[in-house]
Amino acid sequence: MTMNRRQFAVAACTIAALPAAPALAQDNYPNKPIRIIVPLPPGGSNDVLARILAARMSETFGQPVIVENRPGAAGNIATDHLAKSAPDGYTLGIAPNQTVAVNPVLYPKLPFNVLKDLEGISLLGQVPMVLVVSSKVTAKSVAELVAQARAAPGKLTYASAGSGSPQHMAAEVFQSMTGTDLLQVPYKGSSPALVDVLAGLVDVMFCPLNSALPLIRSGRLRALGSTGKERLALLDDVPAIAETVPGYESDIWIGMVAPARTPPAVVARLNAELRRVLALPDVKAKLAEQGITASSSSAAELTRLIASDQKRWAGVIQAANIKPE
Repeated sequence: MTMNRRQFAVAACTIAALPAAPALAQDNYPNKPIRIIVPLPPGGSNDVLARILAARMSETFGQPVIVENRPGAAGNIATDHLAKSAPDGYTLGIAPNQTVAVNPVLYPKLPFNVLKDLEGISLLGQVPMVLVVSSKVTAKSVAELVAQARAAPGKLTYASAGSGSPQHMAAEVFQSMTGTDLLQVPYKGSSPALVDVLAGLVDVMFCPLNSALPLIRSGRLRALGSTGKERLALLDDVPAIAETVPGYESDIWIGMVAPARTPPAVVARLNAELRRVLALPDVKAKLAEQGITASSSSAAELTRLIASDQKRWAGVIQAANIKPE
């Protein structure tokens, strides 16, 4: 069949108006449910954050945003699953700094490479920690605790949630910067660790604020210092450890990541939505109730943060000769 000039012109215009298939798919994103993988069990800060964000993202996108908990192996199971998922924006991951910055330099033979297999979407928030002591410890300040620890190396004990956990790393940095020697008592999670500190079986703990705050307010734990650069608004009468140990900082941060090679337009869409949601006053208030300070970033900024923190924690792990459990 031959085509006259008019028919040819109409056909050419029609074809030119059609977008390329990948662009069309990205413009329609999302057109099916999104999964957010959480590397820890339900109920903790990471899970709560994921569910608050998922509810708001679902409202905006008009698609279900499903939170899926995949705990195990210090978060490595979930990270491996995410790294091997399709880079299409439909499988995302909550990324606390332990799983993407500490684990890659603590575990020598992981089946994934965070810097090659994942990319940042946005920072989501920080979870401050507080240095708390049991009622059996007489120290009333960071300076007094340091003096006691120096006077009796290896006698004071501290609870952690296991090798490479935020509690463990915070204590290692503290010991390095103060010239002290504390004895680690590792647990499988923060909850049993905190129970033994409350019972006076362990002396010290670097505890996430959301767990420590009610116990501090009730007088069951004594707070000596917070681990951020500045004092916490919820505990403004408790000095930052950095006021006694200049330069000390060891907070928990949480981001969201995607498999590497996720289309830039999809990453940009997700980043814009996360930054919008995290800026909402009611969302910030809900997160603050859980001890989470809402915070966001560009995708590139999160990727750079992961890389710089890996270098930082590699130095700490090497200096302290920390081994995975």
